[in-house]
Amino acid sequence: MSSWTSSKGCWITARIDFLMSVDAQFMRLALDLAKKGQWRTAPNPAVGAVVVRDGEVVGRGWHRSAGTPHAEVHALAGAGARAAGATVYVTLEPCNHTGRTPPCTRGLLAAGVRRVVIGMADPNPGVRGGGAAFLAGKGMETKIGVLEAECRALNRPFIKHSLTGIPWVVMKVAVSLDGRIATANGHSKWVTGEQSRNHGHRLRDRLDAILIGSGTAVADNPSLTARPGGRRGRDPLRVVLDSRLSLSPESLMCRQESEADTLVFCAPGAGGAKKKALEDRGAGVVEVGPGPGGLDLSAVLGELGRRNIHSLLVEGGGRVHASFLSAGLYDEINIFYAPVLIGGDGLAMCAPLGVARMDEAVRMGRGRLRRLGDDFLFNAVLTEV
Repeated sequence: MSSWTSSKGCWITARIDFLMSVDAQFMRLALDLAKKGQWRTAPNPAVGAVVVRDGEVVGRGWHRSAGTPHAEVHALAGAGARAAGATVYVTLEPCNHTGRTPPCTRGLLAAGVRRVVIGMADPNPGVRGGGAAFLAGKGMETKIGVLEAECRALNRPFIKHSLTGIPWVVMKVAVSLDGRIATANGHSKWVTGEQSRNHGHRLRDRLDAILIGSGTAVADNPSLTARPGGRRGRDPLRVVLDSRLSLSPESLMCRQESEADTLVFCAPGAGGAKKKALEDRGAGVVEVGPGPGGLDLSAVLGELGRRNIHSLLVEGGGRVHASFLSAGLYDEINIFYAPVLIGGDGLAMCAPLGVARMDEAVRMGRGRLRRLGDDFLFNAVLTEV
């Protein structure tokens, strides 16, 4: 091999490495923009976009909420005429279909964009790759997969719902160091401190729905709302697993002022006067078949998915957590540990799982610890999307 050929090869390799570094740099900026809309765009994904010309960012945008212009539209509007000949970095493949807004692929073409760099392909099997293929077919240079793992992590609920039709399921529980959620007589206010409780309300504010069992609903009579001033400005859908319809129509969930609905799942034949009383209060009642330990949770998640619920926060109690854990239905875990001991007569965070050997125990994988005042939050993502 001649020295010229060798030098040329090294130059090409260095050029590729440089371009990859530059692409990652601007994609990271697009990710930062997308995070501004995270948890506020459901059922749409959170998306960020930047327009770059001659190494300078000339347009920025992110998707604010469902039904409003997409990230690319905002970025192109900011760039104006400077979008011609530019590169657009977008965290998710541009849409090539008309929904509540026009397809972004047409906007990119009309603006004269030369190149588009995409973080991840659309996860929906029905449209995956269509936007990139359309742009490439029109002569636009396209590149997919820059910082893909980070882009996927940004939209786990959207990806799971697109692939499976059911929501991303998050466990949330506040416990003592010895794993108790309440004293023997059920007293639990408060196991954890104010910072942990505030974080728990932020989870309610972010996710689409919140689920509890009938025991918790009857014992605590919770409102299951996000505190005023939440980022999304709305409460989650309230969901109760209630085989025998023991929830009172006079409970807070049924008579408080909230734009969010209350949905009760019960066993077949549990309707009658109880069902009518709840429905008269505005609650929805859905019958599902039996499952291990209670109701068929797969049927529950399927129904929520059909209602366009992309994320579900499960707050318990212990029987509910055990049912979800035994069925392997949790995608993410949030356990708030307080530096207190309640003792073995306290109520356990999880009902018996039937574990006879340690190799049968439910493993959380690698998680993260975060300090919240005097408490610690253990968070683990169990599902790769």
